[in-house]
Amino acid sequence: MQIIENNKIQEKVYIEKLSNGLKVMIIPKNTQKKYIIWGVNYGSIDHQFMVGDREVIVPDGIAHYMEHKLFEQENGTNSLDVLSSMGVNANAYTTNNHTAYLFEDTNEKFYQALDEFMNYVQNPYFTDENVEKERGIIEQEIMMYDDYPDWKVYMNAIKAMYHKNPIRIDVAGTKQTIAEITKDKLYEAYHAFYRPEKMAMVLCGNFEAEKVISEIEKKMTLQNAEESVKRIYPEEPDEIVQARIEAQMNISQPLFIIGFKDTTFCENQVKKDLALDMIFNILIGDSSKLYQSLYEQGFLQTEPTFIYENSKTYSHVLLQGQSLQYDEVIRKIEQGIEDLKKNGIKDEEFNRIKKKLYGEFVKSYNDANNIATSFVQNYFRNINPFDYFEEFKGLDKNYTMQVLKDVFQKEKQIVSIVKSK
Repeated sequence: MQIIENNKIQEKVYIEKLSNGLKVMIIPKNTQKKYIIWGVNYGSIDHQFMVGDREVIVPDGIAHYMEHKLFEQENGTNSLDVLSSMGVNANAYTTNNHTAYLFEDTNEKFYQALDEFMNYVQNPYFTDENVEKERGIIEQEIMMYDDYPDWKVYMNAIKAMYHKNPIRIDVAGTKQTIAEITKDKLYEAYHAFYRPEKMAMVLCGNFEAEKVISEIEKKMTLQNAEESVKRIYPEEPDEIVQARIEAQMNISQPLFIIGFKDTTFCENQVKKDLALDMIFNILIGDSSKLYQSLYEQGFLQTEPTFIYENSKTYSHVLLQGQSLQYDEVIRKIEQGIEDLKKNGIKDEEFNRIKKKLYGEFVKSYNDANNIATSFVQNYFRNINPFDYFEEFKGLDKNYTMQVLKDVFQKEKQIVSIVKSK
């Protein structure tokens, strides 16, 4: 068993590769809560792939559909209900590039719940009847998201940036695409991607590492298939699709996003993550001069949200906020970016924000859910979250300024607006 320690925050992670290749990570915490998350490196963008020498195309939304269906068991029970009856809080989610199943226990029922948890993830039960039954539920979910202004402004921003990348497609798919999902296609996708070599399991809480790993190993039935799987993605141009996109909805406060399409290649992704966090906080964070000015004028009521999404096939930065004077806010943020490029970052401000962010990273290790989720998400990016603490030492102003100039390019900028009808 490998043990990685970070003395700066007095944390460690136990790492074990099981006999079938599944990577298990355990972060011990002296807390009553026990949290487990099982991630699969399979998301909404993986709808075209090769299995051996055979090309497979599955309908958009199938990864999310499968997440819903795995809870249904052959004995007629639903594993979400079974886990809930034990008093544990279970859930699942699907993103562009991974799916995750999780639960947290605070009443000493962890190992009992683990039996159910590992059973439903490893034993899919798809029938014509239960697949059809789920279709109406997911249609309702798609319609619900269509009515969310935050989702509309985000998806429009993505469509303004990307020509062909499947990130353009809603994670849940559309009514038309989920109508094509069958039990056979679900099984095909499951067997292609639900393999130990494409998974990671993270546990955080008061665990004995050897004991919990032994229990997980006993309950493992999944094996890797002999045929290899290769994902197929379309070639994406560097250019954006359009500089501005607008929509109208029944809302009282318009939403805006300023986005920048970025390059996917990066020599040091952890360091770049930190630099972008620094740039956002210096530019428009709640302690910045620009935010304070916009707040005092009544243009902004809350700090904008910063989103950085990055994978092997897409990368972008988004600044999202709400304002009745959205065009004026956008203009001032654009001017703030150009002023920062021209005048640079003051040493005092850089050091202040760096200390603030470091403190926030340390504080995030107080929550078992945050820790485990971060480890799963970063595992699929080939990142150990402890590396962020190491990279903080070498993060300097020159590197941060270079990231600012590389990412925040005017020709790669888009604006998405959702305004009142």
